[in-house]
Amino acid sequence: MRGTIKKLTRDHNYGFIRAEDGVDYFFHASELHGGIVFDDIDEGEHVVFEPQQGPKGPRATDIRKAA
Repeated sequence: MRGTIKKLTRDHNYGFIRAEDGVDYFFHASELHGGIVFDDIDEGEHVVFEPQQGPKGPRATDIRKAA
């Protein structure tokens, strides 16, 4: 799925991705792959990810920068 980094909370290493379908997905820095470092991403960047349903709602896994 494709989306855009909506919000980052740097002091806790998590953020939210707004997917193309309009749903917001939570993510933790540990789900970044493909050489992405949490401190080097910014709000507004485009990414691709795998959506999952977590215990508290939608979450993103296997996050990579969009080509």
